[in-house]
Amino acid sequence: MTREQQPVEVPVYVLVPPRVLLLDVAGPIEVLRRANLEQDALRFTVTYVGPLPDVGSSIGLGMTAIGPLPASLPDGSLLVLPGSADAPLGHQGPSREEDAVQEGQIVAWLRRAVRPGIRFISICSGALLAGRAGLLDGYDCTTHYDCLSELAEAAPAARILENRLYVEDGERLTSAGITAGIDLMLHVVAGMAGHACALAVARYLVVYLRRAGADPQLSPWLEGRNHIHPSVHRAQDAVAADPVRDWSVSTLADAAATSPRNLSRLFNEHAGMSVTEYVNRMRVAVARELLTGSRLDIEAVAERAGFASPRQLRRAWGRFHSLPPSRMRQSEANAAG
Repeated sequence: MTREQQPVEVPVYVLVPPRVLLLDVAGPIEVLRRANLEQDALRFTVTYVGPLPDVGSSIGLGMTAIGPLPASLPDGSLLVLPGSADAPLGHQGPSREEDAVQEGQIVAWLRRAVRPGIRFISICSGALLAGRAGLLDGYDCTTHYDCLSELAEAAPAARILENRLYVEDGERLTSAGITAGIDLMLHVVAGMAGHACALAVARYLVVYLRRAGADPQLSPWLEGRNHIHPSVHRAQDAVAADPVRDWSVSTLADAAATSPRNLSRLFNEHAGMSVTEYVNRMRVAVARELLTGSRLDIEAVAERAGFASPRQLRRAWGRFHSLPPSRMRQSEANAAG
């Protein structure tokens, strides 16, 4: 690999609190480990830091070799703060008074270290320490449902949202209880390394990709993916990686290493839709992103989304959206501002 082809390193710092809830660490970081194996453009490098070199975890297994809190974080870092367990398994560790001292050090460090250019990610009750540090003031956020009232006390200036898997507001990303940290990190990977990479990671972990609680329906990028058939996934990965390509059933069958007839049968059986419908869903998703994220006219949107004409785009669009493209764009613009 040449110098020009070297992957971009994304520094990830995991801030380990006392009584750390181990799944809050293992789940999201396993997503990043697998993402490193699924693509070559990015490399997530993980460093564990905290006020103590060794802490006990929620399941009685200790975490060791934790680095000290750094003086500063490099630009472009992801800072991950997992939650803590109220009653660790077989708890024999420090007293809550001692834990409070370490938590106070974390809060003070967060106030110093988190600045523009650092994406802060809290998992579960990790939002409580972030709230105490003022990191969530003026931001939409969420946490485990058992911690909502406590977060409201710790961060009265935060906009706390209930019934959400995760919430992204600028450089502040927060998630609900425990396994929602996996959902949030898959969302981060999708944004940084692409939907195809996130889908591959989710499939490896045997989890279903889910969107944030604010979304009224399943993302078109994720629909039809709650199965484990390898041929259908190969075809879907190919479309997700390049939705605007001229995908025929025959071309996709080659990518899936099966026959066109068998692929059509497998799609209907496992994805619950035809090959053509799936391709159109992906292209409409691209068109929607272009409509809401750019000022391109409908002709340019249709072309860039892989449709032969605006008429073809409108016909496909009407199968999935009640509002026509122009009204959808206006509606989203009004909602945004």
